[in-house]
Amino acid sequence: MAQVLTKEEPQWANPGALGLAAFGLNTILLQVHNLGIMDGTMPLVYGLFWGGLLQLIAGLIDGKRGDTFGLTAFCSYGAFWLGLSSAFILQWMGFIKIDSAGLAWTCVMWGIFTAFMTIGTFKMTFVHFFIFATLTILFFLLAAHFFGNLSATVCGVEGIICGASAAYGAAAVIINGKFGRTILPMGRMLK
Repeated sequence: MAQVLTKEEPQWANPGALGLAAFGLNTILLQVHNLGIMDGTMPLVYGLFWGGLLQLIAGLIDGKRGDTFGLTAFCSYGAFWLGLSSAFILQWMGFIKIDSAGLAWTCVMWGIFTAFMTIGTFKMTFVHFFIFATLTILFFLLAAHFFGNLSATVCGVEGIICGASAAYGAAAVIINGKFGRTILPMGRMLK
């Protein structure tokens, strides 16, 4: 009887560190801009590649690994960064005009999306929950800002907290994975 050889598929790496780093650090970069610490276009230019493209890649890898939450989260927030960055670049080129009400309602929709994604983190880690909870708050604060009811400084400070928590999550995935034990705790949520 002939032996049947099957081709084993390669094991995909955990894309969580890539996606969280891209989201977290690009979010911090934009909030530094919102705080008035820097002017310029770097947060949105990097939003195309770092915040956008890399999160899309992380989401697709999560999808390949069978993780619907990771696929939905990373691909969606990657698309957010691609859309936001593209809109501002198109405005700078004179093709479109971005209005505050449009930005505000976009943030409201992203806040709603992020709120129900936050519920999914109840079965993950405290770090995941904290990232999504603070991001939900950030989107609604940004909506209030674009509606003209809140200073960008409040958004900037809260956004740095959100981005830093995602950067911590990325570091925890990398460091804990390499050491094979918990160096940076992420905290267990519900079982």
